[in-house]
Amino acid sequence: MTTARDRALAAALADARDRPDDEERCAELDRIATRADAADDPRTALSARFALVEAYLHRGERWRTVEPVRRLRATLARHPGLLDAHPDELVRLRRHQRQAVEAALGTPRVGLDQIRSLTDALADELGPDAPPVAELRCRLADHLGDEPAARRAYQRWTAGDAADPVGGCPGCAPARRAELLTGWGEPEAALAALGRHGQHGRRHGERDAADGTPDCTDQPERSLTAGLLPWLRTGAVERAARAHVHAYRRHRRERAAFPLLATHLRFCALGGYPHRGLELLTEQLPRLDRPADDLSAMEFAAAGALLCGLATEAGLGGRRIHRPGHGSRPAAEVDVATLGAQLQALATALAGSFDARNGTGHQSGRIASWLAERPLAGPVSLAAESEFDEEPEADPAEPGPPGPEEPAPLDAALLTAALAARREAVTVEPDGTLVGRWGEATIQFRVLGEVLHARVVAARTLPADRRAEAYAFCNAWNHDRLLPAAYVHEPGDGTLVLAAGVTTDLSCGVAPTQLAVLVAAAVRTGTAYADAVAALG
Repeated sequence: MTTARDRALAAALADARDRPDDEERCAELDRIATRADAADDPRTALSARFALVEAYLHRGERWRTVEPVRRLRATLARHPGLLDAHPDELVRLRRHQRQAVEAALGTPRVGLDQIRSLTDALADELGPDAPPVAELRCRLADHLGDEPAARRAYQRWTAGDAADPVGGCPGCAPARRAELLTGWGEPEAALAALGRHGQHGRRHGERDAADGTPDCTDQPERSLTAGLLPWLRTGAVERAARAHVHAYRRHRRERAAFPLLATHLRFCALGGYPHRGLELLTEQLPRLDRPADDLSAMEFAAAGALLCGLATEAGLGGRRIHRPGHGSRPAAEVDVATLGAQLQALATALAGSFDARNGTGHQSGRIASWLAERPLAGPVSLAAESEFDEEPEADPAEPGPPGPEEPAPLDAALLTAALAARREAVTVEPDGTLVGRWGEATIQFRVLGEVLHARVVAARTLPADRRAEAYAFCNAWNHDRLLPAAYVHEPGDGTLVLAAGVTTDLSCGVAPTQLAVLVAAAVRTGTAYADAVAALG
């Protein structure tokens, strides 16, 4: 029986979901989850923590997902059958569990015991040789410097199904594998792992259905970046340069691409492009003060220190770079040699923090090896570097997708890409409708000409004799909330279906980032609506 307290928690959760995506919203979701635990309301506790995890992911604070994911697991341990009727939510939890382990590897603020506990729990459910488990164990072993264990796990990972719904984007799996192989000193194997993107003769940016990446919004740039150092080390300098140009045009502004910038800087340092590298470092230096995580900050700082060191050896040590102020550090014009020393100190300190957590010296040794590298290609003059300003060859018969901020006409491909980027289970119906299940809500996305329509159907139905109550609920919802527009549907089988809709006119076009926001808003408000329906007495 639904109590007044249950209804109050559901209403509070719906209100929290409608708040701006800021720290106060995260704190309120955490409070609601704690209250639900105390009230022995596991469904609301699960919904609140799912929303909290997704808020942290959206805010770029991935390491903070570890604790709510751990509590989600604890709730399921207390109520083992809670998700038996919701297999999609169980997959969602396991996906978040994998993301939490990946995030924990990126910061020394999470203990190894927590990382291993989450990984072992996933292994208990999926099996010790399941590809998502094998990948996590491979990456953990590599992070700790246990290369033999990492290689054994790598074999299990690559022998499995890359399309496992828990295992992350299958289109990016080749790039993730190539990055490991590059770190192990196997450039040829790394290029082989990249498949067609790793072939020297393949034109930069070219896509092929055989790559398995058309639905991945990070491709081909993620794979091109993974190939930069292997191409340099196998003598394909021109190929590497063209890949760098193509990929950096996208990565220079994408917040999520910060972890890839270290590779671009190392390419410039080791490829003999010090001027180009210093331009990139100047442009990207402000992002170091707001990094994706500690690991990416460490690698960016180490790559920047390497670049500055090699530029100083080339006679550029007196060049001055503006470093913005941050916290107690004032803004200053810093010469290249001094900046290199500052970045080296930061990278070394972060590596020491990881090693203190890990009980090894591997990260400090890895950063030291980066700093000791020397150019793999002969230096080029500044005039020769003007080739970077040229537009890459384009195939007019195969125009590329719009940039993330570039408006384009709404079509099914653009909507499919926006939903694919969320990496959640979505099916395509014969008429092209995209359907997904989020908690208590089934949401259907349709492209109707130049209009995006999202229809929400709550899992909870009401008997026909509660028609007046259903209309009163929808009227109250529409009075108090902007989205979605609620209504009652009578299928004629003695039940009432409570549905809602969101319609957006995009006749002026829509940028992929804008479409992602619209999809996220439809999912967030739609799940809040379905949860409120579920909480009806």
